[in-house]
Amino acid sequence: MDKLSKEQILASSSGWVASLLNFLPGVGAGYLYQRRWVPYFITAGTVTTWFVIGVILQGDKEPSQTEQLIGIAGLFIISIITVVEAKIAFKQATKIANSQREEIKSPIKKSWFK
Repeated sequence: MDKLSKEQILASSSGWVASLLNFLPGVGAGYLYQRRWVPYFITAGTVTTWFVIGVILQGDKEPSQTEQLIGIAGLFIISIITVVEAKIAFKQATKIANSQREEIKSPIKKSWFK
């Protein structure tokens, strides 16, 4: 049995499920579903950095309502970026997988006359 390529694995996943999982929790869970480890760790690192910056800037005081909105807006922006990126990667992988599939289906016919 042939080893599946990265594009075939990504194309076999559902694009809308990956996008939904990236949006809803907001920490890149769709990347886990697509088996894309590097983007997942980048997203998790970005979210962690966002929280750490918020805690450092907050200090010992209670966060104001605008500070809370800024924190939530940052997580929302990270979620939107990961949704768009996961959808684009899925479409590209589907295109590559379809072209590879068509190459396999249409063998080269040898004949005396062309």
